[in-house]
Amino acid sequence: MMGTTIIENGIVKTLCRMCDNRCSIDVHVRDGNMVGIAPGEGNPSNQGRMCPRGGAALDMFYHPDRIRKPLKRRTDGSFVEISRDRALDEIAEKMLKIKDRCGARSMGIWKGEAVGFLQQEEYARRFARAFGTPNYFSNDSACYNGRFMGHYLVTGFWNPFPYYANADLILLFGTNPPVCHPPFMAEFADAKANGANLVVIDPRLNPIACYADIFAQPLPGTDGALAWGLIRHLVKAGEYDHRLIEHHSIGFEGVVDYAEKFTPEYVEEQTGVYADVVVNIARLIIENRPKVSFYMGAGLEHHDNGVNNIRALVILSCLTGALDIDCGLTWPEEMQRNKLTLYDELPLEGKKPIGADRFPVLYDLRKECHSMTAMDYMLGHGDYPLKGLIITAANPAVTNPNTRKVEEALGSLDLLVVNDLFFTKTAGRAHYILPAASFLERSEIHIDIKYQRVYLTNKVADVPGIQDEYMLWHDLAHRLDFGERYFPWRNETQVNRYILEPSGIGLEQLQAHPEGVQYRPLTFKKHLSRPLPTASGKIELASPYLKNLGFAAIPEYVPPYHLRERSGEYPFLLTTGARKTLFYHSRHQNMEYFRKLHPKAEVEIHPDDAAEPSFAVAS
Repeated sequence: MMGTTIIENGIVKTLCRMCDNRCSIDVHVRDGNMVGIAPGEGNPSNQGRMCPRGGAALDMFYHPDRIRKPLKRRTDGSFVEISRDRALDEIAEKMLKIKDRCGARSMGIWKGEAVGFLQQEEYARRFARAFGTPNYFSNDSACYNGRFMGHYLVTGFWNPFPYYANADLILLFGTNPPVCHPPFMAEFADAKANGANLVVIDPRLNPIACYADIFAQPLPGTDGALAWGLIRHLVKAGEYDHRLIEHHSIGFEGVVDYAEKFTPEYVEEQTGVYADVVVNIARLIIENRPKVSFYMGAGLEHHDNGVNNIRALVILSCLTGALDIDCGLTWPEEMQRNKLTLYDELPLEGKKPIGADRFPVLYDLRKECHSMTAMDYMLGHGDYPLKGLIITAANPAVTNPNTRKVEEALGSLDLLVVNDLFFTKTAGRAHYILPAASFLERSEIHIDIKYQRVYLTNKVADVPGIQDEYMLWHDLAHRLDFGERYFPWRNETQVNRYILEPSGIGLEQLQAHPEGVQYRPLTFKKHLSRPLPTASGKIELASPYLKNLGFAAIPEYVPPYHLRERSGEYPFLLTTGARKTLFYHSRHQNMEYFRKLHPKAEVEIHPDDAAEPSFAVAS
């Protein structure tokens, strides 16, 4: 597939969006074709480096399997090409029929990762509100929201990309930065060169663990018990930040009482981590506090008590005194900007967002519905039917649990629209498939809260017949008669100007600085001069908000399901999600070069377990 580059020869500076690290890249163009990608300079995120995923962006752009034209599903399940105008006309007509028959809330919008973040997400949220449905979904129900809520419920903020270079002790829980976040490794190297200790907590021996001073392997989902054991040790020793806790927190008495039972021996019983290892980790924390950096990866979220386990670790971090210092729980400041979400303008009260009755915190804090519960509503087991869904760059048939149920649910919809780069398993269930634009085909605003910088990505190429993400929602909105009011901008450049208006930073300034512009200097210990962004203005070690909802105020530890419901019939526990260096979640697996390096799925198992007769029979 050939596109038209915006220049004939030269270099276009932009940001890589093959993952969420926002590294600067230089795209080399020769005779109207993109011929190479090199790391860009001046961006603190990648510091002139680039991982192999960035170099594969051209493989993605020129991939022969890219969806080039809109497709409509025939009654026999095959697809036929149709014009974009006809596809959007028919989609809008079907949406209005669903709205007339069942109400606006019977339509849902589902946002994935494959086309980017911030603007793309806010477009989808804006469109849902303007249409009248509260039912916005994303992959975040299974990944990201758990960590966001775990941090937010304690401190009122979450910075997903902490600083490591200045830490004296780094503790990693359920994450593998060399694979997941390669740009972090320069900071790790700096910290280690300065004498920092590294503790890695993970059920799996992953590459970063090879550099650890202590590597502990807890049973999956038991991180909360370990966190409480460490909290107990600090409290018993009196080795916590007394001033921070006394003057800037609420709920400490409850923490002290609850932690009492988490002796090293009890933690060993729950987690499998030896009691003396628990004590050694606690001693390292005491010796190095407050210069302690905690990072919790996605592995902690994928359990039924994930949010509380993460809350307990955030509390532990606060006890060390690492709140808003240059290597701890850094409190990011937002850029002043116009948001696109319409939450204040269109609150949609009384619409019963899907899953909000069972998971009220998710909807309160994220204005997002529970994607697993959505499957029940599609299958007719909810308070009202979910009859239509627009999915942009997501693949729930692969990424959501219970694949058979997900496929059955998607297949039951009256209208399923998929906007994506490739023909995914989810797209195979769609009534309409629309071709999406890659990040190389868009110009958009990106905000990096770690460095408090704002960037403008530059469009490198156009592909005939493929529109960017904004135009998808713009054109549908105008067919549904709310375009003039809620999607009035003619193109993404106008949207960019609108977003930037309150910031005092102009579009031309960003165009002149592809390495980004710092919108606010980094400052630390802001809690000493202003309230934290929690309801109380303090660290909420115990949450009045959760208590009012009928939940425990303290993040109580609940053993994971596999320990509560031990099974003799199924003696092995399968943990999934360990990434390969070249893949990003479920993405990039259709890149030919990557597939040559990782041609088949792999299972890691201990040789002793593999020799067990029960495993041989099961396999």
